[in-house]
Amino acid sequence: MESLWWDASIWFFLALVASLISLRLGISAALIELIVGVVAGNTIHPNITQWVTFLASVGAVVLTFLAGAELETEVIKKYWKESLVLGLVGFLSPFIGAWLIAQYILGWSMPQAQLAGIALSTTSVAVVYAVMVETGLNETSLGKLILAACFVNDLGTVIALGLIFTKLGTIFWVFVVITIGSLFMLPYFTRVYFNYVKNHPSEPEVKYILFILFALGWLASKAGSEAVLPAYLVGAVLANLFLANRELVKRLRASTIAFLTPFYFLKAGSLVDAKVVYTSLGLIVIFFFVKSITKFLGLYPVGLVFRFPFRTNIYNTLLMSTGLTFGTISALYGLNNGIIDKTQYSVLVVVVILSAIIPTLIAQKFFYPKKEDLNLKKN
Repeated sequence: MESLWWDASIWFFLALVASLISLRLGISAALIELIVGVVAGNTIHPNITQWVTFLASVGAVVLTFLAGAELETEVIKKYWKESLVLGLVGFLSPFIGAWLIAQYILGWSMPQAQLAGIALSTTSVAVVYAVMVETGLNETSLGKLILAACFVNDLGTVIALGLIFTKLGTIFWVFVVITIGSLFMLPYFTRVYFNYVKNHPSEPEVKYILFILFALGWLASKAGSEAVLPAYLVGAVLANLFLANRELVKRLRASTIAFLTPFYFLKAGSLVDAKVVYTSLGLIVIFFFVKSITKFLGLYPVGLVFRFPFRTNIYNTLLMSTGLTFGTISALYGLNNGIIDKTQYSVLVVVVILSAIIPTLIAQKFFYPKKEDLNLKKN
């Protein structure tokens, strides 16, 4: 028991250090937590226990749910074309680019190259949403459009992973049917339930949401999928209800960002092995630029077509070039199923984590949109 308290104190000390650095530099706490995690993982080596892994997973699930809850129906209807095109292009351009380069230039087998393409095709909803909240962009049409496009992008990643690699057994289709049924029923039952409990001090709304997320997360895991997928979908279908209950969102967000997400970001950073970075630096650089360049070549021209202002277009392109949750999930899936080896896994994870840090830092420091561009106008 003593060691558990010691481990917890180390992790929360790292979270506190990251928060203070974030406050001092004016950079997103999520990014600083990643960087602090990298440093700690290669120096003091904090103990990644089962409870740390569980809290990190819960943090990713709840943060992803909150990101989905920002996708208001009116904004989606208004910007459905931009969201769909940006999301599809954001998925397809790095997926195809990384696949072809890994297979035909680097000599990886087709399954390994396909896995690399999937891992590098993602955006990071967790990082993007954390940045949106800390900057207030989640309240603007630009922020909601970026989140919607990221949703489409990552949905493409999940579908590709399932179609190419996942065995579509009975339990998978049970998961699909139950999830779809839940998504249809949840708005009505949730509205009735919220009206019944009426913001009781015991937080029955929060417990209800966590029960739904945990139950569907368990079913997703049994089906060979990931808990973050139904969490995002549940958040999306309940977005309008949460729009009318902002106080509930603030309470859930506060507890999530203060207690859960630091474990997710710190743990992700701590998994970066400096030795792998050193010995495979050339490969890491190649894949990082493959992801970044293919994302740019795909997304920036689309932004021009939709007449985004220059800073807005660059900002959106950079944020959609991030990766973390689904990228690491895809790489871990490949490792666990013998598709890629440990070295390939480490390379992909390092690239994914770098893509969560570098584009976001550049976007926040140099291309933050002008105030007049935060609420997009339809042309």
